[in-house]
Amino acid sequence: MQTKKGQSIEDASMQMIEDEVGEHHYNEKEWAIVRRIIHSTADFDFVGKNKLIFHKEAIKSGINALKNGCSIIVDVNGVIGLLNKQNPKDFGNKLVCKISDPEIMELAKKENKTRSQVSMRTAKSEIEGGIVAIGNAPTALLEVIQMVKEGIVKPALIIGIPVGFICASESKEELCKLKQVPFITNIGRKGGSSSAAAIINALYKLVKAESFS
Repeated sequence: MQTKKGQSIEDASMQMIEDEVGEHHYNEKEWAIVRRIIHSTADFDFVGKNKLIFHKEAIKSGINALKNGCSIIVDVNGVIGLLNKQNPKDFGNKLVCKISDPEIMELAKKENKTRSQVSMRTAKSEIEGGIVAIGNAPTALLEVIQMVKEGIVKPALIIGIPVGFICASESKEELCKLKQVPFITNIGRKGGSSSAAAIINALYKLVKAESFS
């Protein structure tokens, strides 16, 4: 719960973003998500060269999944650390991050894969019908894409916004080619835990807005 002072600071920040961006091509719900990312990163490139890309069913599918108590599967604990913790409690959403599980390291060594890849593969039961949010590991995103192609899982939404230099941009390009599952991603190398968490936090705000409309 925000304090009155905290809310006033957030409101002022959002207005500054509105004023600085001006006109844009996003619809109302998309803009709520993009604006939240800018608020979290102070990076206006998410409107320009690193713009967000929304599958046409992404927001609707994400909202419905959250309302129905879906699991939220992330690549690193940093994403969970940046979420508003009350929201998952309110809607019964399980937060899943297996990257630090001891067996993940052993399995990754055995299979010559990254821990991120293995953590996604071992979370397949939670991924089915869930929301996958990847902010750091391109290999995690590529693994989820492969799992979808194999017919192993069908998440309600993939948030694929990994930051980095090796395969970050390429993994997002592969996500954009995926036809079976709604997704939210962006162009280029930028992204990260703060961006992935901002998208989830924004989706929760949209869920609550629908509840009171």
